[in-house]
Amino acid sequence: MLSRYVGALARQRDDPASPLRDVADLFSSADIAFVNLEAPFSDRGRKVEAGMVFKAEPEMIEALRVAGIDIVSTANNHARDCGAYGVEFTLNWLQKNGIETVGTGQTAELAHEGAILERNQVGFGFLAYTYDQSNGNHADQDDRVAMMDLDEMVEDVKKLQERCDVVIVSMHAGTEYLQKPNAQQREFAHAAIDAGATVVVGHHPHVTQPVEDYGKGVVFYSLGNLAFDQFQRKETQRGWIADVRFIRNRLVGYGIIPVDIVRTVPKIAQAL
Repeated sequence: MLSRYVGALARQRDDPASPLRDVADLFSSADIAFVNLEAPFSDRGRKVEAGMVFKAEPEMIEALRVAGIDIVSTANNHARDCGAYGVEFTLNWLQKNGIETVGTGQTAELAHEGAILERNQVGFGFLAYTYDQSNGNHADQDDRVAMMDLDEMVEDVKKLQERCDVVIVSMHAGTEYLQKPNAQQREFAHAAIDAGATVVVGHHPHVTQPVEDYGKGVVFYSLGNLAFDQFQRKETQRGWIADVRFIRNRLVGYGIIPVDIVRTVPKIAQAL
């Protein structure tokens, strides 16, 4: 989340890359680095330093660039915080900076098409969905934001599987601050793997939730926070980075890398 106090501190430091600088080497070492982008970019309006409507300043793209982020999910409850313009600007700005997107698109069809990144002659396909797109600010639905419709998701996974070797599904859902997944998360994640996905990765609760081996895949129900400014609770100042390993299209292992969030900045947690 590159808005609010995260952005304000980055401006104080005169370093828009500072939110991810301390974990940049780790992310850059991965063949593919994937994160949920919780705040849309926009070049309109005032800088946002408080409140629940987020806007990342365009220069904050440097945090993603420095960390070598390859692809982001833009499907979350803050996707429309900067209106229709913000949805489009975010997609265009990320593309101009060489970062792929999933979960929103210039059209409804593109929002559900997914993105494929090839590494070592293996195609990794990504899809992303959210339980909510309005953040309480919109009465209508924008079909350019992929929602958690089970039937649509299953069809998307099957179509994407025909074009790639591995399918990874991002899921923005769950009950905030609850350390267990809710029924919607479990049903959606299981349906994704049953349809052919290998990894389901979740976020939104702002705290970590269990990891589950299911079928031929793995579900990370919630990785908690990464770069965020929630100081009220200790558990929101910790998060996980999922480390997932493949040999060609076969999942061969996974692990969790804990981070401590210090004044909005994630740092690799020190072993006790």
